[in-house]
Amino acid sequence: MNPVIHSENRHTIVYDANRIPEPELCLFEPGYWDRKGAVTGHGTGRGSALFLDTPFGPAVLRSYLRGGWPARISRDRYCYSGIDRSRPVREFNILKDMAAIGLPVPVPLAALVDRGWFSYQGSMLMEQILGVKPLSEYLGIETENSVIWSDTGECIRQFHEAGVNHADLNAHNLLIDPNEGKVYLVDFDRCTMSKGSVVAGEPNLARLKRSLVKLWPADNRVSIVRCWKSLMDGYHG
Repeated sequence: MNPVIHSENRHTIVYDANRIPEPELCLFEPGYWDRKGAVTGHGTGRGSALFLDTPFGPAVLRSYLRGGWPARISRDRYCYSGIDRSRPVREFNILKDMAAIGLPVPVPLAALVDRGWFSYQGSMLMEQILGVKPLSEYLGIETENSVIWSDTGECIRQFHEAGVNHADLNAHNLLIDPNEGKVYLVDFDRCTMSKGSVVAGEPNLARLKRSLVKLWPADNRVSIVRCWKSLMDGYHG
């Protein structure tokens, strides 16, 4: 990866110059990709993600949007306190660092910070991981003995051992590739990475368990105990 920072007027783009030759603003505009017929799908959730077929491979374009009570103040603007502290640049950098050590994450392609006087808007382009489904689509009795759960626990342990503290570990952010038997973790907005320090994983795991309990099919709730045990067995190795 060859990360480069390009600033012009109020816009700053950090991008991988090995993949993207020109850091153009249009790369972050949904309408641009729609006009090219390059939109292949839409994501779910707050981030309004678009799946794209681009000259640099399958990609995801995500806008940074607020949720909860902060959205009542502004849906898409954040207080600006420096380019390195902006959400898009921080997420680009942590994805770059994690990909460099082989953690199963989407590779970042480019991030945009569009500044105002005291605030900014942001967007992120990253590689699309093909052939995966979120863990939330595997909830149910038919997967209670599946290796999916132990693989998921092992995946989470890799991140904690690398010093990564995920801010929102839930059943939507863990992506399963059943063909390759691989688990990916996504959505690293507000996450931190402390190299050389192992993360105490209990808060992350507790958040994930709350997510599973909330989403688990009502008629299969008893099987969550076995699935969670398999996940924790994988986590502890």
